[in-house]
This record gives sequence, C-alpha cells and structure tokens, in this order.
Amino acid sequence: MNNYPFQQQGSPSSDEIEVRRLYQQLLDSWNRRDADAFASSFAEDAHVIGFDGSQMAGQAEISSTLRQIFADHPTGTYVSKVRDVRLLSPGVALLRAVVGMVPHGRSDIEPALNAHQTLVAIRQDDRWRITLFQNTPAQFHGRLDLVQQLTEELRQLLA
Repeated sequence: MNNYPFQQQGSPSSDEIEVRRLYQQLLDSWNRRDADAFASSFAEDAHVIGFDGSQMAGQAEISSTLRQIFADHPTGTYVSKVRDVRLLSPGVALLRAVVGMVPHGRSDIEPALNAHQTLVAIRQDDRWRITLFQNTPAQFHGRLDLVQQLTEELRQLLA
C-alpha cells in the first residue's frame, strides 16, 4: 500500500527539477554548516518553522539564527527523500519530503529526529527561492510501526 498518494508519475518538468535542486542545496548547506548558503536559498521575506516550533522571518534572521546554532551545537546530517513536487501555478511550487538525521559523531539515523519537510518556492528574478519552509517531527504518536517503516526507508539512503 502506498502511504504517499501524492507522488507524481512521469517525467518531471524543468521547474520541478529546479525546485528539487533548490531543496537539495538547502540540505547540503545545512550538512556543511553554512548558514549564509542556507539563508541564500530563501526569498528576502521568507519564513521558517523549525523542528521545535521556533520561527524565523527573513533571510537575515535565518542566517543569523543558523550561524548561532552551528556555533553552539554539533548539528547532525540530513538524509532526505522527496515525496512530491507540485507546481501550484506558474512560478509557485510545493515540495514535500521526509528526512532522517544522523547525529554528529554517529553513523545511523536517530528515529526521534525523523521529520516531514514542506517548502513553498517561488520564482523570483528568474530563480527559484523558498518562501516558506516547515520542518515537522514525524513522531507518529503511539504508532511505532510507522516510525520503524520511515526509519528503514531512510536508512536505505545511507548505503
């Protein structure tokens, strides 16, 4: 049974490919602990809702907050799988993904850090930028089988 009915079939458009690339650049910049590169993926007036519910508004705050996080905490590395990219209208796209995180100094995904990530991207100045990014814990309260299923799916990406 497919738990993710919104997966698209067929060949992705060039816009869908660019939005996927934008998302991958975002995660790559996190994994490199590069706050400025992370923030540069966003529109000037973008919003971020973090894993813990914290919020950031605008490129400057995103960069500043991430710089502080990277300075104060040994962050983990994201492993991701895009579930769906939809063009909502010309110049507006929605991307949904699942992620796992390998904590700093470890080699396996920590299931408690699995998340669903959603971003809305807009085309500005002939370039895709994120206008909203939300990172929601995938805790599946009381449904350990779903936690295990997602963790195993993400572990396959480590190989």
